[in-house]
Amino acid sequence: MNKILAREQLNSDTVLLDVEAPLIARKALPGQFIIFRVDQEGERVPLTIAGTDPQKGSVRIIFQTVGKSTLRLGDLKVGDRIENFVGPLGKASELDEYAGKRVAVIGGGLGMAIAYPQAAYLHQIGAQVDVIAGFRNKDLIILEEEMKAVSSRFHLTTDDGSSGRKGFVTTVLQELIDEGARFDLVLAIGPLVMMRAVANLTRPYGLKTIVSMNTIMVDGTGMCGCCRLTVGCDVKFSCVDGPDFDGHEVDFEEAIRRSKAYLEQEAHDYREEQELHRCRLTGEVRHG
Repeated sequence: MNKILAREQLNSDTVLLDVEAPLIARKALPGQFIIFRVDQEGERVPLTIAGTDPQKGSVRIIFQTVGKSTLRLGDLKVGDRIENFVGPLGKASELDEYAGKRVAVIGGGLGMAIAYPQAAYLHQIGAQVDVIAGFRNKDLIILEEEMKAVSSRFHLTTDDGSSGRKGFVTTVLQELIDEGARFDLVLAIGPLVMMRAVANLTRPYGLKTIVSMNTIMVDGTGMCGCCRLTVGCDVKFSCVDGPDFDGHEVDFEEAIRRSKAYLEQEAHDYREEQELHRCRLTGEVRHG
């Protein structure tokens, strides 16, 4: 079992946890993920590693409490323990070749938690990093100061204009390209529709674009098939073949369709867990 060392509520439904996992902390690289189970009855859930501290032996995860398991995980406090915490899994991002080059790191919403270690690593090896961060509104912004610290240029957008500039990440990227920015790599992490939009924008310019398909993973072994996707002419599994893929080769239409397959069941489980969550917070006993 793994002990929770630190907890921070980043916004109304986003939680940061530092988890004691010294072996993972020593080996994990940007782009890799862990699988957790909250308790013995819990389901296996993958979360991309948002940072590590090898000296403290801790691994950072950032997640939204939007499902059964993440609600339970979000209810835990410092000193509590997680039943299983396994990793690092997946292939690490291949970033070393971009030392000294210019890279655009684009994060949408919770994708910023995954984009941050990528941007930090690129900054560490001497890349010029343009960070473009997009959120629906100012209340959902996370890791703004951290991203500023590892970027050469930081651009913040919100859909409603409540912070930064009003608009989408693709608007900023297009403007930078129009101004003559010569990116050696565009790295996009976030909702499927956002990554699709970025890939569609960069394709005519021949800009190498990598996307992270972590959001469609479930069991982390390739056996459940939930993270199956088409990349070019090949069938891939995000958890074992990725999660990073060439954004110009990913069949996003297929991935988006498959991501909606179990929305009804997920909504039912979430409503049920919300009621249990409320009971845990208030100490009420649920009947029936």
